[in-house]
Amino acid sequence: MSANHMRDIEQLNSARIAELYRRHLSKGRAKVSDVFGTETEVAAQGAWVETLDGQRYLNAGGYGVLLLGARHPYVEAAVIKQIQTNPIASRILLEPQAALAAQALCRVVPKGLAHVHFAGSGTEATEAAIKLARTLGKTRLITTQNGYHGKTIGALSVTANPLYQNPFLPLLANVSTVPFGDSNALEMELKTGPQACVILEPIQGEGGVRIPPAGYLQQVKELCQRYGALLVFDEIQSGMGRTGRWWAADREGVTPDIMLVGKGLSGGIVPVSAMVATPEAFAAFNKDPFIHTSTFSGAPIAMAAARAAVEAIEAEDLVFRSAQIGEVLLSRMKEIVQKHCDYLVEEVRGAGLLIGVEMKGAGFAGALLAEMIERHVLVNYSLNAGKVLRFTPPAIMTDEEVSFLLNAFDGACAALANQYTTVESVGAC
Repeated sequence: MSANHMRDIEQLNSARIAELYRRHLSKGRAKVSDVFGTETEVAAQGAWVETLDGQRYLNAGGYGVLLLGARHPYVEAAVIKQIQTNPIASRILLEPQAALAAQALCRVVPKGLAHVHFAGSGTEATEAAIKLARTLGKTRLITTQNGYHGKTIGALSVTANPLYQNPFLPLLANVSTVPFGDSNALEMELKTGPQACVILEPIQGEGGVRIPPAGYLQQVKELCQRYGALLVFDEIQSGMGRTGRWWAADREGVTPDIMLVGKGLSGGIVPVSAMVATPEAFAAFNKDPFIHTSTFSGAPIAMAAARAAVEAIEAEDLVFRSAQIGEVLLSRMKEIVQKHCDYLVEEVRGAGLLIGVEMKGAGFAGALLAEMIERHVLVNYSLNAGKVLRFTPPAIMTDEEVSFLLNAFDGACAALANQYTTVESVGAC
């Protein structure tokens, strides 16, 4: 941290920051510190987060954003250079960084996707896809149970969780939900009427790292073609190498009409997302560039980050590294659970560096999260699956950092086994 930044931080303390949260941000958010401790993060580098009192935590959370870790030097340099030249464009003249970022992204997306609309967050990318579907006459939306696509009104309409939807009803009309991984249920829904747009995650993230049966994505693609439906894959969390492939849909070689990208596209530095589409799907946005715009869409500073993120992943072969580390973690985590507390765990599953540990109760998930934090590792709850903890560590981890993560998981599972000693104790959570 710089000297000036340190002086600013030193004027505060964790209690004061929590008070500012309560006063100006969210009382509910401040309460989280009462559950998981009062640490306040102030710096990050690589796989590590540093707190106000100098503690260090390995960040295996971050909701899938930090595939490149924090402050990756290549991305950081590209962003600093852009800040010092032209961070926010006039939006009247053409600007090179947006063009170069789009070129870089189109180089790595599935063949056939050729046009990009950049946005600032995943939910904005979902909104763009819904609007693009409307231009094609696809006014009926089909989503999947436990799917998560964002919390703005349109995106929330296809985020199948009443907890988030009910306070904001009514949402978009003509939205139906089918079980994830069930192509027969999808076909039954497609048969009920025309003009459908199907949106799903090739691997559900917030749904608890749900991996569909082999062949499901191919079946979905074939059904959409048969019934004239538009197909949208949400790869906001599962893409950019997170699952050990550039895109989770690459597992079956399926190209959708529209794909949503985010999280890792930021390089862990500047928030950015994208909707990438085939020329046919993108036709209305091609014809009139002003029917869906945003002041900060394609901002040069974000475009520099996006382009650098793609280039860094390519240069360091991080898609392969994600698969390599993920295989080690998944295998060892299963062994650790078997050794200590298999009676508390439903399943350990994942692909690459998107790993879920499903407990036999939400209380156990909370206890495991607390034990991991106690051992200086940060992980995430799953918003649509309260029993599942998600591990999304960076692909730039060293072997020593992988060992640190596994040792922490081993200790956490052993502690849970000591706390809940019998199968009967499962009923308590």
